[in-house]
Amino acid sequence: MSNETLNTSSAHARQSFYEVTVGRVGIHNLSLILALLVLVAVFGSLRGDVFFSTRNLVNMGMGIAILGVLAISQTAVIVSGGLDISVGSIVGLTTVAVASTIQATEMAGMGIAAGVLVGAMAGLVNGIIITYGRVNAVIVTLGTMAIFRGIAFIISNGQSISIFNDSFRVIGIGRFLGIPFPIWILIATAVVFQIFLAKSIVGRNFYAIGGNPVVAKFAGVNLNRYRVGIYAMSGAVAGIGGVLLAARTGSGQPVSGSQGLELEAITAAFLGGCAMQGGKGTVAGALLGVAIIGILNNGMILTSVPTFYQLLAKGSLLILAVIFAEYQQNKN
Repeated sequence: MSNETLNTSSAHARQSFYEVTVGRVGIHNLSLILALLVLVAVFGSLRGDVFFSTRNLVNMGMGIAILGVLAISQTAVIVSGGLDISVGSIVGLTTVAVASTIQATEMAGMGIAAGVLVGAMAGLVNGIIITYGRVNAVIVTLGTMAIFRGIAFIISNGQSISIFNDSFRVIGIGRFLGIPFPIWILIATAVVFQIFLAKSIVGRNFYAIGGNPVVAKFAGVNLNRYRVGIYAMSGAVAGIGGVLLAARTGSGQPVSGSQGLELEAITAAFLGGCAMQGGKGTVAGALLGVAIIGILNNGMILTSVPTFYQLLAKGSLLILAVIFAEYQQNKN
């Protein structure tokens, strides 16, 4: 066999490997992985002794668990053509509901149920106003973001509500096979949503509604029922995030720990490849977006970047993510 033939075969093999990799992972996800590696290299070179320590890696995983749960849910909402800016406030409200319920009943199960139920009810309110009030989702959830936070302050009198229940605290600080429970919950949420969006009829209808609601309606999809259900689901998942936050901090707080989560969750979803118009987005992309934000947050704290610069970086990241998503959408 000639050298020319061998070189041609090698080139075809390399091209085939590249095409297979791009086809399976996606060019967008590959670019996110590259960005992730760059961030790891930068912060690793600056504070490698601390950044790569087991303790820091576990803390980083714990930190992104709640954000990851919210970002996955936010991806489903954006895929369907919506947006939920109130999730951070719903998390804060549910921590207060969880703490108040456990304090009154001394039962961890009742606290968990209360958190998820309150979250689902808050999401249901969003869905009903958006769907039947025919108000833009951004305006509604921006308004309810303030309302839910205000309700949380009223219930708690603006004070932290401590949780003295060891069985409940295990959710936030316990481990299974050496991995913290919040990370297991994030993994379970990712698996459930991946199967739901990719394999179920309801999940595929989310993409249909976001891609072209008129066609979806003519295909027999009940748009009103779906939209209400989508926001109720978003609220319920935010309730799960509230349960995790309450278990991790051992308290219910109307603001601390939950403020800013909506910005980060939306940023992660758009980083992951969601389109503003809907109809596009993946769970894998959302998780990569969450990983980028988590490493960025952790790295900036380790390198003592001032808080206002951290806010500047997060806001810029959201704008860049949306610009890139719109560019990809128009390119296609």
